[in-house]
Amino acid sequence: MSVNTAKSEETTGPPRCPTAFHYWEARRTPAAARARRWVRRITGGELLPTDEQARVLCEDLFAGDPVAERFVAEVMHGPTGAAEGRRLLEIAVTDGIEAVQDAPEAMRALFAEFESVPDWVRPELVEQGAAIWRRWGTMLFSFAGAETLEMYTEAAVATPLSLAGGYAGASALRRFLETTRFWIDVSQPGALLTPGSAGRATALKVRVMHVSVRARVSEHPEWDTERWGLPISQTYQLLTLLGGSVTPGLGLWALGYQTTPSEIRALLHFQKYMGHLLGVRPRWYPETVVDALRVLAMTILARSYDAGDHGKELIESYPAAFAPRDGHRGLTRIREIYNYRINSVYSAMYMAPGTRRHYTMPPAFPWILLPLARFPLITATEVARRLFPPFARVHEKVMLRHRENWYRAQMRGREAEFDASGALRR
Repeated sequence: MSVNTAKSEETTGPPRCPTAFHYWEARRTPAAARARRWVRRITGGELLPTDEQARVLCEDLFAGDPVAERFVAEVMHGPTGAAEGRRLLEIAVTDGIEAVQDAPEAMRALFAEFESVPDWVRPELVEQGAAIWRRWGTMLFSFAGAETLEMYTEAAVATPLSLAGGYAGASALRRFLETTRFWIDVSQPGALLTPGSAGRATALKVRVMHVSVRARVSEHPEWDTERWGLPISQTYQLLTLLGGSVTPGLGLWALGYQTTPSEIRALLHFQKYMGHLLGVRPRWYPETVVDALRVLAMTILARSYDAGDHGKELIESYPAAFAPRDGHRGLTRIREIYNYRINSVYSAMYMAPGTRRHYTMPPAFPWILLPLARFPLITATEVARRLFPPFARVHEKVMLRHRENWYRAQMRGREAEFDASGALRR
């Protein structure tokens, strides 16, 4: 279903919305009204989505991934069992569903959906978006990790992560590195549109992992559906897609990375198809930068800052995860010190000061001087790659090698598992 964006803002009844998502109340406040007037005066446009778009986004806070949920319920959490289900999944993502003898019907339905390419997909935009991720190298990882901290203040986001435990405490780095493996795999040249690619395989594993976590968290006594909607809902997954397109496309200008409006639109399309593979099918997806910014403004307005200690643990665990480990010496320790300090800087840069002061975070000064010193070099590199295509090709190869080497150095011989079959930590 698509939303007619030309509809008037009149609605036909109260929308279903989680009680902690305070959008409809907040938009009627004097401060919101003033902000909307200023945006109209300066830009001639609206600060927020239409009421119909906002209604759909609120309703999608209760929406999940029915096809994958059926697979997880009947196969992973059913008689087949998680271990055998993962084995069958590995075979199918590598060799196709026909390679799985007597594949369960729920698995066939999942792959029928996963392997179909929607008519709206434009391969050239998918590849352009992936190429932008490649040229950002490890900067994508640092930005994505830092920008997420702001949303850990919301219990709807923090509670599933806290219950699953992966992003908290000592395991925070390991789970973050698994996420970087996902980012690497899906942005390899041609990965998302090549059957059997590592990128598509990783996307499906992450999709199943999300569904597994959703199933366990939604049944947990700490989860309140009326208050927060569905764990890892369609709308919050949509926000994650915007966090890989519009926000880095704009936010990385502060560090010298130059992403044009047309490139951000390509990123939106790349993320839309990546989301399709992940089971993210919102009833309305913003196709323009302006619409995406309106969704982000809506989310900021709706925040409730209710994550409490769960959010605090997640936020403070992120920079601490990069701190040097005891017993490490030489080049390894120097690398760890650099990663710790630079990620502490990015956490400071991309968290709102009003949010950051409520948490115990490592200092940004004097390490903030590092990105300031690199700004001219990054700017010069960006100009050079635009003017000289041969330089751009060499630059991409360097970034590909660098991000893979960075990942391997951090993982120290381990491999990403994307496994959520274990019990919740409480």
